[in-house]
Amino acid sequence: MSMFCFQCQETAKNEGCTVKGVCGKTDEVSNLQDVLVFAAKGVAAYSSQLRNAGKRYDKVDEYLFRSLFISITNANFDGAEIIEAIKEGVNLRKFLKSELEKEGIALEPKYENDFLTTYEYNENDDLVELAKKVGVLRTENIDVRSLRELIIYGLKGLSAYVKHANALGYEDEEVDAFIQKTLCHFLYSVLLYVL
Repeated sequence: MSMFCFQCQETAKNEGCTVKGVCGKTDEVSNLQDVLVFAAKGVAAYSSQLRNAGKRYDKVDEYLFRSLFISITNANFDGAEIIEAIKEGVNLRKFLKSELEKEGIALEPKYENDFLTTYEYNENDDLVELAKKVGVLRTENIDVRSLRELIIYGLKGLSAYVKHANALGYEDEEVDAFIQKTLCHFLYSVLLYVL
């Protein structure tokens, strides 16, 4: 299987696209989108701790909803742009880590030595191989996978509305906090208390 995407109602055999998306998405783009969501989760892992300490950053909120929006089924098939967003996420995570250190806030133990918070982008990285480690199929249990992805797809849909609302000049910090908190808690739990 070169990809796995089941985030829309047109998926192959009503199960999931595994070679190319019915929407036209290539396996490369599908895998890059999985890595982008992974990068967004890493940003959320750090930024949620800072938000709990009263520190929030507009660029973090914007990055999270933009990254989730980019990864919607047919919103963006530009592999180069997705790679740039992945790099941006890794750099943003570094910034947030340094802000945690400045504030004297220790990284939550559950994130220490976690690949999510230690992954460093390298130009030679095979992002398709990385997608196999961090993408949809990393969760073997189909029921757990389906629940996790339902939450992610809900966040992607919410992010589309946030992007459009922001373009019209409307912002809501509670929505931004919800996206961040859900991404962060989603990492280690299936039944989220935030929902």
